[in-house]
Amino acid sequence: MQLEFCGDWFTVSDDESFVIGREGPLEIDDNPYLHRRFLEVSHHEGLWWLENVGSRLSATIADPEGNTQAWLAPGARLPVVYARTTVLFTAGPTTYELCLENDDPTFLPTRPAEELELGETTIGPVTLTESQRLLVLALAEPVLNGRGSTATIPTSAQAAARLGWALTRFNRKLDNVCEKLHRYGVRGLRGAPGKLAVNRRARLVEHAVASRLVVPEELPMLDEAKDLAEVD
Repeated sequence: MQLEFCGDWFTVSDDESFVIGREGPLEIDDNPYLHRRFLEVSHHEGLWWLENVGSRLSATIADPEGNTQAWLAPGARLPVVYARTTVLFTAGPTTYELCLENDDPTFLPTRPAEELELGETTIGPVTLTESQRLLVLALAEPVLNGRGSTATIPTSAQAAARLGWALTRFNRKLDNVCEKLHRYGVRGLRGAPGKLAVNRRARLVEHAVASRLVVPEELPMLDEAKDLAEVD
């Protein structure tokens, strides 16, 4: 098993656990919001496993095409069955992305992945309006621009300014997007009844990037939207 983070490659041995966090073989950084031991890669029962050994943070796991996705909550584990697996997680204001490469995958696709056209949704029947897509792009822009590294998710005020929108309009549409994805089973976008999750912007970005709900090729739409807003 190989692990890639920020252009650096690490070999994961099948006879000992590989820890990801503030300490361990992959010492990410000194982010105080990140667990010392957050994720653990290990090999047993004939499979590679990814386990969340932290107590607060969750991770989004997906295949490269975004056809399948899982939310790895504290205490949960799942097998790494694909040849390439994308892992995204957020600690405080920072979102991280890494990749696991398995040279002996359990799951292999039976046909080549179809080329996706811009705007095509790959998970479930979820479709976004143009303004909803712009909102998600504005939040996901730093991650889409820096794939394979770290990024800071914009605040709602920063994302609204990027689009030339009023903050009230942005927040209203953010509510709508989160509610729509929640209805289709995307976890982590709502809290208790009547309360939206504090970290919903980060969770929304993780889901959108992992599932290819938005892709880097769509980023020019942001400048076009800002230009139109300034003209209006």
